[in-house]
Amino acid sequence: MQYEDIRFTVADGVATITIDRPKVMNAFRGRTCEELIHAFNKAGWDKSIGVIVLTGAGDRAFCTGGDQSAHDGQYDGRGMIGLPVEELQSIIREVPKPVIARVQGYAIGGGNVLATLCDFTIASEKAQFGQVGPKVGSVDPGFGTAYLARIVGEKKAREIWYLCRRYTAAEALAMGLVNTVVPHEELDAEVARWCAEIMEKSPTAIAIAKRSFNADTDSIRGISGMGMQALSMYYASEESQEGVRAFNEKRKPEFRKYQK
Repeated sequence: MQYEDIRFTVADGVATITIDRPKVMNAFRGRTCEELIHAFNKAGWDKSIGVIVLTGAGDRAFCTGGDQSAHDGQYDGRGMIGLPVEELQSIIREVPKPVIARVQGYAIGGGNVLATLCDFTIASEKAQFGQVGPKVGSVDPGFGTAYLARIVGEKKAREIWYLCRRYTAAEALAMGLVNTVVPHEELDAEVARWCAEIMEKSPTAIAIAKRSFNADTDSIRGISGMGMQALSMYYASEESQEGVRAFNEKRKPEFRKYQK
């Protein structure tokens, strides 16, 4: 596959997958998801690779979720809601290698979900985390909600989704959403240190451990399947579309006028 939206590099047993759409804060469209899935499969089953790092281009954003501007505000590509989001989320969990989210800026919306799903999240002090779904007529009814609750607890997960607040890297660390926070200029060195430590360990033992951790939360995949089906119908509603219109028009949405 010829990559347009991402970059894929390998060095010293570490595969780095970079979402390369800085002009839209590394938001993903259908093609981006397809390329990410391809790259994770490529790295995940290559025995010479021991660690996968997921990051975003530039200093502003790791990833800000789905690109609302694609196709005049409608998501493009394939999948239940026009994007193979379930497949992308699943491959991050399924590859038998640790996946590190290198978060240098905004990890918002679907980007926050991607960082949550990675085995480790290493953040710059400049990083910010949060959800926007209910602000723009969307939600992640699977790993983005249920798995998040396993990490930060039910109360905090509901706060994150219902209120759509922004959280600093320090706040994310305190709630268990990230593993460590370092000064911005030390981020790459810290990621490299973690990768080097992992490369010294038994790859088979790590693969088994990852499978074991995942087994406890794999039921969320079923929740996600049902949720995404409901979401595809919700996205066709005026209430959801009001969120996209308001976002593109830079105004507050008026969701409640669509309640029957």
